[in-house]
Amino acid sequence: MNSRERFLRTLEFKPANPPWVRWGLYLWDETIERWRAEGWDGTPLDEFFGGDELVRVDPYYGPAPPFAHQVLGEDETTVLYVNHEGILMREFKVNRDMSMPQFIKFPVENEAEWRTFAAERLALNPEERLNADWQGRVAPYQNRPDGRGGAPEGVDPPPRQCWADRWGGFFGSIRNMTGVERLCTAFYDEPAWVERMMEERADAMIAITGEVLKHTDFDLFFFWEDMAYKAGPLVGPQLYRKFAFKHYRRVCDWLHSRGIKHIGLDSDGDISLLIPIWLEAGIDVLWPFEVQAGMDVLKVRRQFGHDLAIWGGIDKRALVEGGETMRREVDRVMPLVEEGGYIPEPDHGIPPDVSWPNFCAYMAYLKFRLGRG
Repeated sequence: MNSRERFLRTLEFKPANPPWVRWGLYLWDETIERWRAEGWDGTPLDEFFGGDELVRVDPYYGPAPPFAHQVLGEDETTVLYVNHEGILMREFKVNRDMSMPQFIKFPVENEAEWRTFAAERLALNPEERLNADWQGRVAPYQNRPDGRGGAPEGVDPPPRQCWADRWGGFFGSIRNMTGVERLCTAFYDEPAWVERMMEERADAMIAITGEVLKHTDFDLFFFWEDMAYKAGPLVGPQLYRKFAFKHYRRVCDWLHSRGIKHIGLDSDGDISLLIPIWLEAGIDVLWPFEVQAGMDVLKVRRQFGHDLAIWGGIDKRALVEGGETMRREVDRVMPLVEEGGYIPEPDHGIPPDVSWPNFCAYMAYLKFRLGRG
């Protein structure tokens, strides 16, 4: 079996030999700096550790054209600037990934501003979204005459994912425009406006993804929400179902109609109360299952069975300590690997308190347990 076949068999709870595995999703900037100082030569981690690769074929689903980066002020420790999404924010100059920025002002404060924002920044605009850089990235996987994407001659074809990062959802993407507080009050004070914003996001995901499929197919579409924290979701499940369910369902039904069998969603925090909504809408894969927010992949599997493929859930804090703590954490999730429908991976990006030697030891032990050592 090639990598793509093993990936798909894993999501479908079928045996995959050897198990599909990758090192993780992303590194903090400070992690990269630390690891280079500790001996990493910059070799891509999939290649370095001999793992599998997941190719991303997604364009940018957010503001296009993006806002110009504009510095409005700074002092010895912080900088005040407008980012590419139009958010006015203040960040530390040093180790900025290790703290939350201060969000000063969001680009949308009312419906009139949203209409202007949507017209100017959220239109299909394929020349901007599917530009020459994107065309070059997907060129090796362009559609063959039979309509299915292919890998270069002689290359083991990797699975492909289209991830609508930060702008592919019905809470997170709207929050990027309005801020959390403004959005949460709008559910009660301006429900018709919230409906229109969600409808626009569904229309955009379908239109942009339709353009992607003219060039390449893919195996997995991913929504993005980041709408929960350690105490639960930022909006109650009943209210969220009332507003968002039909829009999830419309996008999922469209994806399924285009041959995309697997649909995932990325949200941090304790998402337990939202999982039934997403499953009913047609989503069958979730990531990252943050342990420090109370997410336990073994408990989730007992509750939802084979209706849900699980990705992540290895406590990154165990990688900080390393040694026996790390090995016990890897051992904890092995029953899910054996059952299928599970990809073992740290429960978010790798922070800089994980040393390079500890991460190498983690990957060596994970591969040993998976029979890939």
